Amino acid sequence: MSLFRRRSLPGPTAEQLIPRRPDAVRGTARVTNETALRHSAVWACLRLRANMISTMPVDLYRKVDGIQVEVTKPPVLVTPGGDKVDMQEWLYSSQFDLDRAGNCFGLITAKDGLGFPARIDLVPLGEVTVKGSGGEITTYRIGSTEYEPAQVWHERQYTVAGFPLGLSPVAYAAWSIAEYLSIQDFALDWFGTGGMPAAMLKNTAKAISPQQAAEVKSRFKAATANRDLFVAGADWEYRMIQAEQAGSAWVDAKQFGIADVARFFDCPGDLIDAAVGGTSLTYANISQRNLQFLIMNLGPAVVRREAALSRLSSRPRFVKLNTNALLRMDPATRSQTIRTQIEARILAPSEARALEDRPPFTESQYAEFDRLFGSRNPPPTQAPAPTVPPGGTP
Repeated sequence: MSLFRRRSLPGPTAEQLIPRRPDAVRGTARVTNETALRHSAVWACLRLRANMISTMPVDLYRKVDGIQVEVTKPPVLVTPGGDKVDMQEWLYSSQFDLDRAGNCFGLITAKDGLGFPARIDLVPLGEVTVKGSGGEITTYRIGSTEYEPAQVWHERQYTVAGFPLGLSPVAYAAWSIAEYLSIQDFALDWFGTGGMPAAMLKNTAKAISPQQAAEVKSRFKAATANRDLFVAGADWEYRMIQAEQAGSAWVDAKQFGIADVARFFDCPGDLIDAAVGGTSLTYANISQRNLQFLIMNLGPAVVRREAALSRLSSRPRFVKLNTNALLRMDPATRSQTIRTQIEARILAPSEARALEDRPPFTESQYAEFDRLFGSRNPPPTQAPAPTVPPGGTP
């Protein structure tokens, strides 16, 4: 993300709050929104959160006599970026930017008859700068063109009072990410070019002069350059050095800073396949784990997105993201839950069928159930016929 340009804004940008390292320090990777994606934990956190939110169905409702009734969605909530960009792709891209930079921007290229946005073309973060005064943004600059606020779609998260931009997790996590990238670069250099000798060729019988050492080295390299054989007597010993050290550096680099990054991006480490000591997750509690992830980590982001997307339609309509997609259960648990709701008169059988994407029962299916489990409506109990004595009257 580019540095958001300030003009009379009350406070520094997120990136300006991070102390810069001295120029004399070498080997420190520079962290940007793009280079941060080289950190596997950063990529995994952003991907997981964007995947979850972008695949939640977007529904539009209004209240009628206190009951939530679904209404038809306008095109901007179906294909917000035009025919080639559907809602899932648009939500993924915008959530990815929100989670790494605290902001996402789009150019409003069409409006409907009521003046609401009908199409929003998302723009790269690196092309956006803003100008403002008194805590308000007055101008957006996208590329070389300036736009009024009414022409730009701007969502933000991780806000602070009096500052019109969201804070950037990448900027605040720069120290942790930079150390990881620096260790990774060091391991690559060590393995590729060598921070230490790749191996050692030692004469165990006698000391040799520098001239002899240079000659032996030259002969050894000439012999092994084309994967040829090198013939030596009993007085030479060859020992590998670099491979063992490089492998150790790679292991350390893979583990370093993952827990810090997961906390910055509000994503549990165990959900991005990061090793978390002292924890255990089994299939018995996977539904509870998903519920905790939804409530503690994704819930606030979902509410913010619902509020932002609700601005694309007239009041009193409002947008809801269907979070049930995240709370999918195993078949046995789901069946038991539905059965409990039916028996408690919370859910009708026809509604349960609809949840499973099945049509209502037909009369032939009811008849089959009757044959298997008895009649749906057993006939009323009849009084026994009166007994008539022989030759008498009842």
